[in-house]
Amino acid sequence: MTPRELIDTAEVPGGEPLRLFRRGADYMIVLDRNELMNSRMSGSEEALATMTIERLGRPAPHLLIGGYGMGFTLRAALGRLGPQARVTVAELVPQIVDWARGPMAALTDGCLDDPRVTVTFADVAEVIATAPRAYDAILLDVDNGPDGLVRAANDRLYAARGLAAARAALTPGGVLAIWSAAKDAAFARRLREGGFTVDEVTVRARSNGKGAMHTIWFAVPR
Repeated sequence: MTPRELIDTAEVPGGEPLRLFRRGADYMIVLDRNELMNSRMSGSEEALATMTIERLGRPAPHLLIGGYGMGFTLRAALGRLGPQARVTVAELVPQIVDWARGPMAALTDGCLDDPRVTVTFADVAEVIATAPRAYDAILLDVDNGPDGLVRAANDRLYAARGLAAARAALTPGGVLAIWSAAKDAAFARRLREGGFTVDEVTVRARSNGKGAMHTIWFAVPR
């Protein structure tokens, strides 16, 4: 097997560094020993966008995407949205976007320059907390699930207070969509206790319908 090559390291405020590796044409973003993202596995992140937009059924929604990652969710959203839609991407680590514009530019495919896109370098929890009724959908993929893996401060996104802030930031009938590498019954229960109607969907990691099973929660305020 071709050895992977370390391309760069990014500091995460309040967390461990992220490392970008390349193996052949594939890229991996790694936290400690955990591979958070791989350019060969985009299916469930794409589903996060497409299934949210299908549920919204709105011609020109405003989406907030928490965490750029490798851009799979953003590109899938842009492919489904009309010219009047807007997408705000909240990314805590500026080097993630530097990687997207640099070594992974071919993968990025110009999506960050789309006129519908605004990139905000900020903690998505703070963006949510300061934007009442601003978003038709909030899409969160900042950890491997509803816990602060990348940084402990992310726990507040998934706690009762964070879910209440997300409810307040949604327009009526809006959707809070959260990606996870695994099921979490306690978190699904917390969503329901927080006043959401919850649809839990399992999807494959790869766009070809193969790979591990990932979970997405689609939560709509009752």
